[in-house]
Amino acid sequence: MLYVITGPPAAGKSSWIRAHAKASDIVIDLDLIALAMAGPGADHHNHSPELLRVVYRARQAAVHEAEQLVDKVDVYLIHTMPQAKARARYKRLGARIITVDPGEAIVRQRVKDMRQPAMEAVVTRWYRDRRKGGSRPVTTQASRAW
Repeated sequence: MLYVITGPPAAGKSSWIRAHAKASDIVIDLDLIALAMAGPGADHHNHSPELLRVVYRARQAAVHEAEQLVDKVDVYLIHTMPQAKARARYKRLGARIITVDPGEAIVRQRVKDMRQPAMEAVVTRWYRDRRKGGSRPVTTQASRAW
């Protein structure tokens, strides 16, 4: 089964996966890939454009391979804001889309406390897209309410 975990930055997507995935599952998390590829002491969420270029390609390759294994193993993919083309592909694969969203006020406070200021714009874009009908979940999951 493919689980696509969506939600704004600092919503708790990685925490949701840690609470649900097993050691034998595949987890594709851009921040974890970046952390694995970055030098010692790298920030968990603030990545250079050069690192991101490599990480996005690695993530794309991982997603492609994992999509071919969803009938054998559970795959958890964090995709913050999947566009229509990606949502259609996930639907064809029979994915279960989980939206982790503890609420805009909580997310904004977490971003203020734990993330770089540039993430505020991503939060604004995520909620604006959501209000327009984008990133529609199959299942809504509040953060840390499991």
